[in-house]
Amino acid sequence: MSRSRAQPAPQPACYAMVHLGLEPVAGDEIVRDLGGEVKRTGRGLVIFRAPVVDARLLRLRTTEDVFLLAWGTDQLTYRAEDLDKIERWTAREANWEQLLRFHHAIHPKPKGKPTYRLIAQMSGEHGYLRRDARKALARGLAGKFPASWKPAEENAAIEVWLTIDGASAICGLRLSDRTMRHRPYKLDHLPASLRPTLAAAMVRLAGARPNDLVLDPFCGAGTLLAEQLAYWERFRSSPPAIWGGDLDFSAVRAASFNLRKLGQVQLQRWDATQLPLPSDTFHVVLSNPPFGKQLSSPEEVGPLYRQMVREMDRVLRPGGQAVLIVTDAAALKAATRKVGWEAGEALKVRILGLSALVSAWRKPR
Repeated sequence: MSRSRAQPAPQPACYAMVHLGLEPVAGDEIVRDLGGEVKRTGRGLVIFRAPVVDARLLRLRTTEDVFLLAWGTDQLTYRAEDLDKIERWTAREANWEQLLRFHHAIHPKPKGKPTYRLIAQMSGEHGYLRRDARKALARGLAGKFPASWKPAEENAAIEVWLTIDGASAICGLRLSDRTMRHRPYKLDHLPASLRPTLAAAMVRLAGARPNDLVLDPFCGAGTLLAEQLAYWERFRSSPPAIWGGDLDFSAVRAASFNLRKLGQVQLQRWDATQLPLPSDTFHVVLSNPPFGKQLSSPEEVGPLYRQMVREMDRVLRPGGQAVLIVTDAAALKAATRKVGWEAGEALKVRILGLSALVSAWRKPR
């Protein structure tokens, strides 16, 4: 008679906090790169299960933070009675012992007495304050952590987050840290520099293949170029040739500084409306061109976009793709009509407090 084998412990559910508008791209990364299963998405939220909960979760590029899921609800009432529910759900619905075990497998317990931090975030009008929600969370956690653990306001070994958005709330144990959203490579910053997770989403939309040539004609501090290099690491193959440049010499210098340890990139100072590059060369163009705020007047946006799209079209190969982020979508669409580009996927996001559009375009063959 064969002996029964011990069943492996079930993997807990996880959730990712993402930049608003990037939920579809983050979900695609979780499915394709982790082999995960997306269970649900919401505003800035992707709930999923991964085959294995390990350090690979921390290598996601399009997410701001990753958590082990303790509990979640869509049944808040906006009234003070929610506080009793938060306390009860925290105390009874979550298996904190299991969650801590998975957390320690990724982040071993530090020597000495571990510290913990409770964080509450709220959006929407409620009949209680954020500090009241945090106190309810603390009451629900009473006795869940060893008595020797000490609370801390920063650099805690364990962080429990409660995020409330309208009638929804989600609570979890944070696995990531600030380096997930604030990349270590980004040492030299520029005004209006692109958020790394947003740049990573644009790179995924473009989907440059092995041996493709990639161009960013408005490279700024080099965030898009850095995320393109990181995207290619997962293929374990030589990255494509990557070119970038900017009219501002300080931007080229910042990009060179940020990219120096990541890979080989050809950087030049140039005018993006008159690129010193041969025609029909590049497979992919990625760019964050200037918004109206960055120009002397909003009226300059239309002419600039017409000139830059005409030049991008010239250097793109037939069938090549461009992924751009702009705040003046109408001006970009008018420019793309003139060169006959075909519209692809589009995502509405916010950047620098403004509504923006990430859009993919294809040059006809």
